[in-house]
Amino acid sequence: MPRARLFSCWGSRLLPLLLAYICYLLLGATIFQALEKQAETQSRDQLQFEKLRFLENYTCLDQRALEQFVQVIMEAWVKGVNPKGNSTNPSNWDFSSSLFFAGTVVTTIGYGNLAPSTEAGQVFCVFYALVGIPLNVVFLNHLGRGLRAHLATLEGWEDQSKRSQILQILALTLFLILGSVLILIFPPIVFSHVEGWSFSEGFYFAFITLSTIGFGDYVVGTDPNKHYISVYRSLAVIWILLGLAWLALVLPLGPLLLHRCSQLWLPRLRQGCEAEKAPGKPTASGIQVTPQDFLIRGRGLGN
Repeated sequence: MPRARLFSCWGSRLLPLLLAYICYLLLGATIFQALEKQAETQSRDQLQFEKLRFLENYTCLDQRALEQFVQVIMEAWVKGVNPKGNSTNPSNWDFSSSLFFAGTVVTTIGYGNLAPSTEAGQVFCVFYALVGIPLNVVFLNHLGRGLRAHLATLEGWEDQSKRSQILQILALTLFLILGSVLILIFPPIVFSHVEGWSFSEGFYFAFITLSTIGFGDYVVGTDPNKHYISVYRSLAVIWILLGLAWLALVLPLGPLLLHRCSQLWLPRLRQGCEAEKAPGKPTASGIQVTPQDFLIRGRGLGN
């Protein structure tokens, strides 16, 4: 009987969550379709127009030869070779780029613009990920536990003065703001300047990266027309690791900050409400007057 009750309780909680999950997916699909489908159709029509114009300008080529050339370009793109430029483009597998790829593997970002093409590289990538992904999770969890252990020493803050409590809340808020600027605001500005993106594109790249979604539509250090410093992508890996570590630190801080704010301000709000609900109200002379006083005075005037 207790097991049946437990299953019923679990089912009653799971069903609304499942419905909300499905509705959220359907909502996202509907909005993305409305926003992106027309742009995709325009891009597809533009591509076909450019292919026809290319064939008109170069009559020595036919449709089949052009499609074969496009296929070669697509295969090169899948293997991480940018079709723009020439053979002097920077390698995608120098040490800095390889370190960047290794970071995207263990963090499960996986942009998709670069992948091993050799059988040995694919096999090694599987075993590397099997060890690296749990190692990355353990590392980030250890950082989160370290922060929570540090914050546990501050649980006696209720015994501190109101001024100390306010200063502590302000310090936590300042820490969150500065960290957000250094991790989420400043890097997109740098990426936008180096890559020639707008700030919104840089911020979009930063969010997609640190959330480990990793679409691959924006990736740093891939433009063959730009000359990057040799450690550019290595610095990007360091930023990714610091950003993920920052998120692991921030997740416990948000609820803690809200909890402390509620502990600090809710008692004052309750005291104010209780004072307003009190039956006696001060008059101009400062004397408390209750409803019973009005009744007694009314009877006296009637007599």
